[in-house]
Amino acid sequence: MVRTPRGGMGMRPASSGARLGPMREDEEMKPLLPALCLGLIPLAAPAQDAALAVHDGYARAANPRSGAAFMVIENRGAAACTLSSVASDAAERAELHTHRDEGGVMRMVKADPIQIPAGARHELVRGGDHVMLMGLKHPLADGDQLALTLDFGSCGEVQAHLPVDNKRMPGHAH
Repeated sequence: MVRTPRGGMGMRPASSGARLGPMREDEEMKPLLPALCLGLIPLAAPAQDAALAVHDGYARAANPRSGAAFMVIENRGAAACTLSSVASDAAERAELHTHRDEGGVMRMVKADPIQIPAGARHELVRGGDHVMLMGLKHPLADGDQLALTLDFGSCGEVQAHLPVDNKRMPGHAH
């Protein structure tokens, strides 16, 4: 420890090769500035992933090779976020799907990205927007957990772990 010109105590690194003796006034803060700046980085980074919440989700098998996932996504942030894609290690492909009326016949089709305005929520439900899992690597068995990665582009990614519930009927939350 060495006394600084302002009367404080300071340490000179032994490996610096610097002379021993009192620290100059301009040397006092030099070691602290990089550490202080690094400490502020987490405060400056956007916490957008915390603004997105997934709840009331579940997955179910449609047949041995395909399944679907349903959930409520809330955007608690100040900016709109767009769900652009979904991925899961449990399936060869995971896609956003919806149902559309085509000439009086309801058809399931690949959905466009889903924009969720700030302060809003969007429900992925049976008969509407949902996640379709194609090429399941293992059957979806009751009680299993399905891991999904929801990609919201500039708003970040959200990891969701949904229980598999093959008996759940539409509109019945657990």
